[in-house]
Amino acid sequence: MKRKLSALVLSAVISFPVYAVPDPLESPLWDYMRQTFIGNEPYVFDDRVKVELPEFAEDPTQVPITVDASALSGDIQRIISWADLNPIQHIFTYYPHPDIIPRISLRIKVQQSTAVRAAVLTKDGVWHVGGRYLEAAGGGCSTPSMANADPYWESHLGEMKSRLFPREEGGRYKFKVIHPMDTGLVDAIPEFYIETISVRSEDGEPLARMELSPPVSENPVITFDVRDASKKHSIWLRDNGGNEFEQGL
Repeated sequence: MKRKLSALVLSAVISFPVYAVPDPLESPLWDYMRQTFIGNEPYVFDDRVKVELPEFAEDPTQVPITVDASALSGDIQRIISWADLNPIQHIFTYYPHPDIIPRISLRIKVQQSTAVRAAVLTKDGVWHVGGRYLEAAGGGCSTPSMANADPYWESHLGEMKSRLFPREEGGRYKFKVIHPMDTGLVDAIPEFYIETISVRSEDGEPLARMELSPPVSENPVITFDVRDASKKHSIWLRDNGGNEFEQGL
């Protein structure tokens, strides 16, 4: 019955204009954000796309977020995450691979209380949208990074540490990279951030790719899950200054 109901909802979404579906988070910018990130393509609000957040952002420069689309069946083409009321809304776009479980964790900056979303494009051309509302005191995007007061990062830029945690299903990689991730919203501090991350196989084949934006927190800590922990992987990164970094995991 539940499967039949989901099919009816999806059919309704495809049959009617996309703006006919009300936003469960009641964000004033939902229609603008939808148009910006998924256009007029069919979509459905889907509880299987989970966005995990704290109830309140104690530190608006380091807000943990997990996007989990592993409950969706079928091939996932793309995952886009954004914060409606951030001055820079886009957080990341993720292109997963069948060997990589579509679940990712990282930390972000938020400027104020906002809806935080994830939209997942499946092979049938439908976007599945999930999200949660985050309460925050604000100011995270316009706060100078700690790196600007500490020369340490200049000699350690791109330095990475990683660890593999075995799980019942494959393994979980957690890695940290030294980078200021400046938003460009602070006077006299230009935009400087990691823009691309690639997870690669032992022979260098790209398995998954992420495109990041400045709202990702300083010294990013990113977690992702692989289906086979016995395989070797590496991480390749490039920032908007043209610097490239690579390390085996």
